[in-house]
Amino acid sequence: MLDARAGHRPTIVYRPIRPSDLEVLEQIHAALFPIRYEREFFFNVVNGHGIISWAAVDISRPDGQNDELNWICHYAYYPAKESEIDDLLRYGASRKDQILVYVLTLGVVERYRNLGIATSLVREVIKYASSIPNCRAVYLHVIAYNQPAINFYKKMLFKLVRRLPKFYYIQGQHYDSYLFVYYVNSGQSPFSPL
Repeated sequence: MLDARAGHRPTIVYRPIRPSDLEVLEQIHAALFPIRYEREFFFNVVNGHGIISWAAVDISRPDGQNDELNWICHYAYYPAKESEIDDLLRYGASRKDQILVYVLTLGVVERYRNLGIATSLVREVIKYASSIPNCRAVYLHVIAYNQPAINFYKKMLFKLVRRLPKFYYIQGQHYDSYLFVYYVNSGQSPFSPL
């Protein structure tokens, strides 16, 4: 198996997920995430139905697998008033049309970790959210035992705003989740530091 850090310096390009990625996308999800998604989720992802998705591919691989997915990110946007973090936002007069970007999944294949790919992607999601004038925040959930992800989002300046008991139910067991928020476009918490 190729080690991106030892074998060569990868040239990473980002592209949208496409229908031909369906099988590989399902395999990556099964390897990276403990939560199993319905097949419909993957069809929606590859066809762009309500979900925005990006892939990272190494176009410099010596084994010729230059279009293999190495990293994935899925996100969508929702009206703020329909979100679970509605109470965590301070609104102006135009509250009704505010939206949020929710990161559904973010994962990097193990051999491509620690190369800045996830950081680059999160920055792109924040840039995308910031480009929507009525977007007020990017938010996501992290399972409570995933300390590397918790550290990563803190490093990316996401605010840990809530612990959600028994949020996930995986293989017959409940797990807590942490809710992280990154405010954009003058979005802010209703809570004062004072």
